[in-house]
Amino acid sequence: MNEKYNALTEYIKSLKTAAVAFSGGVDSTLLLKAAHDALGDGCVAVTARSCLFPQSETDEAALFCKKEGIRQITVDFEPFTVDGFAQNPENRCYLCKTALFTKMRGEAEKLGIQNIAEGSNTDDTGDYRPGLAAVAELGIKSPLRHANLSKNEIRALSKELGLDTWDKPSYACLASRFVYGETITEEKLGMVGEAERFLRGLGFTQSRVRIHGRMARVEILKDQFPEMLEVSARVHEYLKSLGFTYVSLDLGGYRTGSMNETIEK
Repeated sequence: MNEKYNALTEYIKSLKTAAVAFSGGVDSTLLLKAAHDALGDGCVAVTARSCLFPQSETDEAALFCKKEGIRQITVDFEPFTVDGFAQNPENRCYLCKTALFTKMRGEAEKLGIQNIAEGSNTDDTGDYRPGLAAVAELGIKSPLRHANLSKNEIRALSKELGLDTWDKPSYACLASRFVYGETITEEKLGMVGEAERFLRGLGFTQSRVRIHGRMARVEILKDQFPEMLEVSARVHEYLKSLGFTYVSLDLGGYRTGSMNETIEK
């Protein structure tokens, strides 16, 4: 495992300077730690402030940078200014990532930093990930994939390095909760974000609230189904108060990329 971490830091050293797209999640936290170890002041964290991410995630990212003494810049990103985003086509992530990374690169260049690094890992190559096409086209670096690190290895390394994020639940932007073709609105993004915050407060830390019109499809870990039955009335009542007409529990349980299951490959 240490060999892979050494390979990661050696690769980052070869970049000379790097701006790390930092969300505060498991992957980007390890990447930022490695980049700071390798480059010192040649590393800067770039965090997007957007309606696509809960404020709590942005706050945690800022706290980590402060604790580690890492320079951080924050960019305001308004996804509804991106052509096609609100219509939520199957390549929505490509459109969004292209605009976001372009903006991050502009901010980094003001600091004399040419390389942007992002935190995708080898597990991300096994699903429909149009955002990776944007990464490739823009020449964004993917050090974790370069070091052949999987999600489980990233968690193991994070634990070894004493990073609090080693067991943090996986997270993705709120737009990924919408079925393709359904219009994304700020109101519905807020509904989803608040519904997931409520579920986390009940102990369902690894959960998703997928939105289909005004129906909420709740995904939680299968071993927590009995717990959900105990609080189902509370969950139903609260999510309806947010504006959902129907609230359902997905019997397939939590899994990443479930909206991609309808895509013909």
